[in-house]
This record gives sequence, C-alpha cells and structure tokens, in this order.
Amino acid sequence: MNYNFTKFENTHGRYEDRITITGSNSIGFPTKFYKENKIADYKYVVLYYDNEKKAIGIQFSIDENEPHKFTIIKSKDDYGGSVVVTSFFKKHDLNSKAYKGKYEWKKVETPFGELFVFELREEQT
Repeated sequence: MNYNFTKFENTHGRYEDRITITGSNSIGFPTKFYKENKIADYKYVVLYYDNEKKAIGIQFSIDENEPHKFTIIKSKDDYGGSVVVTSFFKKHDLNSKAYKGKYEWKKVETPFGELFVFELREEQT
C-alpha cells in the first residue's frame, strides 16, 4: 500500500478564525484569520467602539496619514499578527484581563467603511 504523506511544518501556527484579546492589552489575529483576510496587505488598524453594545470594530488600513491608527505587529514567520491597544482599553475603561479570549466576528458595513465587529463578553474561551 502506498501513502502520499506530506510533512506538517506549521507547528507554531494558530488555526483559529476568531479574533483574540489578550490580558496584556492586545488584539490578536491568528494565522487562519490573518491569511484568509489578507491582513499581510495592511499595515495598520483603526478601532471603533460601541459603548452600548460593548462592540469593537476593526478597520484594516494602509493609510499612513490616519492619525488614530495602531501598527500591526506581524509575525516574522507569517503566523499572524497583533496590535497593542493599551490606550484604547484605557480610554473606554475596559480591563483586557476581564475580556481576554477568542471572539467570533462579522463584517459590517458602517459609515466608516467595512469593519470586523465583535461584541465583548467576560471570560471567553
């Protein structure tokens, strides 16, 4: 019997389509999300917040002139990316440790353009 094996070489990849929040004030874009949404094509994110719904909107951007952008930190091995958004969490009085976890998202058309939106809930898994 013949097999056609291929070696698995992505041991550090996070094959997760959900956006993550860490306890250290970062928003993460795991490998699967990063690749499927072509995040490598962007350099920045602009964040939006709906206080009533506790929803975060993320807009990916290449606009160098946007004054309120956060730079995407990209994995050197193309395993995804993240943004450190301490000022965003502090401005909105959000404790990232209380909201850390993985979040399902949806694309929403807004007056600001297309946003990746997710609603905060405590203790995600």
